[in-house]
Amino acid sequence: MEDPQATRPPRRSVRDWAADGALFLFAVLFGLAEFGDGSLPGVLGGADVVAGVLGCAGVWVRRRWPVGFALVVTLLSAFSATVSGAAVVGMFTVAVHRPARVTAAIGALGLLLVPPYAVIHYDDQSFVVVVTLLAGAIYLAAIGWGLSIRNRRQLLQSLRLRAERADEEARLRAEQAQLRAREQLAREMHDVLGHRLSLLSVHAGALEFRPDAPAEEVARAAGVIRQSAHQALQDLREVIGVLRAPVGELPSPRLADLPELVAESRRAGMRVEVAVEVAEDTVPGAAARTVYRIVQEGLTNARKHAPGAGVAVTVDGGPGAGLTVEVRNSRPDGPPGAGQVRGQGLVGLAERAALTGGRLEYGRTADGGFRVAAWLPWPA
Repeated sequence: MEDPQATRPPRRSVRDWAADGALFLFAVLFGLAEFGDGSLPGVLGGADVVAGVLGCAGVWVRRRWPVGFALVVTLLSAFSATVSGAAVVGMFTVAVHRPARVTAAIGALGLLLVPPYAVIHYDDQSFVVVVTLLAGAIYLAAIGWGLSIRNRRQLLQSLRLRAERADEEARLRAEQAQLRAREQLAREMHDVLGHRLSLLSVHAGALEFRPDAPAEEVARAAGVIRQSAHQALQDLREVIGVLRAPVGELPSPRLADLPELVAESRRAGMRVEVAVEVAEDTVPGAAARTVYRIVQEGLTNARKHAPGAGVAVTVDGGPGAGLTVEVRNSRPDGPPGAGQVRGQGLVGLAERAALTGGRLEYGRTADGGFRVAAWLPWPA
């Protein structure tokens, strides 16, 4: 069912009432002036006055039916002098509210009806040309004024729409930036906590499966668990602490932090060989962070999925040639970690590498191991 509020015309403002009042007064005064110059006798005179009254009254409804109002008063202007002011208002109204082709049609009709009006009201036929030219000038002035108002309104409307569109685009950009920040934060939490928790899992598993281990080994494993848990809490606190900070302020590991990362894995019982063939202080910051995260994820996955396997880490490259990093683990000594499945870590690493302009690939090797390799750009 149609909402009656939707079809109701907008309520007039004070400015609209003032404009309608001024146009009504113009229509009355203009019609009276024309009626005084060429009034008609008898019944035609009475009809002229009635047409003028109806035309002037119609000024108050011209906003709702601009074309209908203009068409009626223009047709009446073929004989009525008192409606001529309303006809001018009708031309102006159509020019403001309707397209130019409609305005041109109403204006052409008005000009065609001027000669019959001149013949009816003036005995001297030489007045026909003069009246036609004068009426044409008045109509064109009213139409030109209306078109200028219409164009100004359209310009203001386009500027308003452009401003609204700009606000919407700014809002979308802010949402996208926030989404990117959250995604990067999620990747950081995955990389940081995944590594720490995998260390906890390894040592806790050792205590579970060797309850009769010597006290020194139990104490050492418990110490590693305590230290890893403490470090995990510190890392989590650091990541959460920058939750509302700009993306550039997220924790930024360096290539120089690789030795400590490898040492933690070795303390967990992993056999890790590292070959870093680049100077740590020359690698660009974004590439260094990506290398660190790739090595971290590779060691974490090897610890979870290939227990007892040896791991080889290689970092090489140079300016202009790019930076290559590879983490390769051999075939595990025993069965893969029970219940362990690969999650989104490698997918996130591939996205991280792509964001820096590089690429990452991973998969099983011919000897049953697993390999993660990446190439990252290093400007010359």
